Amino acid sequence: MRKQKGFSLIELLIVVAIILIIAAIAIPNLLRARMAANESSAVASVRTINTGMVTYNSSYPTVGFATALTNLAGASPCTPSSVTACLIDNVLGTGTKSGYNFLAAGSGGTPQVQYTAAGTPVTLNQTGNRSFCSFEDAVVRVDPAGGAIAAGACAALLPLNQ
Repeated sequence: MRKQKGFSLIELLIVVAIILIIAAIAIPNLLRARMAANESSAVASVRTINTGMVTYNSSYPTVGFATALTNLAGASPCTPSSVTACLIDNVLGTGTKSGYNFLAAGSGGTPQVQYTAAGTPVTLNQTGNRSFCSFEDAVVRVDPAGGAIAAGACAALLPLNQ
């Protein structure tokens, strides 16, 4: 008989098993890296909202801080006004970016002298593990539990160490 060329079924099964083992090691690391990237993006977004709020307050002193996150954004092409200030991008202005939900609201009368900005994971332990917030002092604070942050609760949280 002639010797046939090719791989046996056992050899192919061994190769598939090795690929599955490598995938089982790599996928959890990929998910952790993605969560870390989402959290970094959320911190940057809260900082962007802080900058937008301060700029909005300077641009519209009779209004104070913006009443909602949508007031900081605006559809392209954007014409700046107190309703659409064109200070942040439209993606962040919709309230959802990189696996996080964002809220920002001014308060304290007219003009509004206070604001709170917060970012919480869309799906806890999948898109992120921690929540972030800030208010007039512009210090980003972190909630390690990852839950929603009430307006008055942000001041009690510890600053983010970065």
